[in-house]
Amino acid sequence: MPQFDVCKNRDSATRSRFPLLLDVQSDLLGILTTRVVVPLSPAPADDGGVIKQLTPVLTIDSKRYRMVTPQLAGISTRELGQVITNVAHQRPAIIAALDLLFTGI
Repeated sequence: MPQFDVCKNRDSATRSRFPLLLDVQSDLLGILTTRVVVPLSPAPADDGGVIKQLTPVLTIDSKRYRMVTPQLAGISTRELGQVITNVAHQRPAIIAALDLLFTGI
């Protein structure tokens, strides 16, 4: 599974809040049966006081989704739903959010 693929969330308990999951794990670790994902939540038009670098808004199929970086998780690859797109073109914002989460920079 390529890094930055966006998948449907198959978990009925969280799907309404986080309909999509962003795979942020390196392709080099494709042998693993797990993936590190960041949930994506529909983004309101008003960004308010949200920490923009930590939770950037990604555009997917003309819709805005907020990357909920602090809720990143590891899940089994079989728990991932259908891949709907890849957002590698938005890599700078994604990497900046992960850098801020892990290094504070």
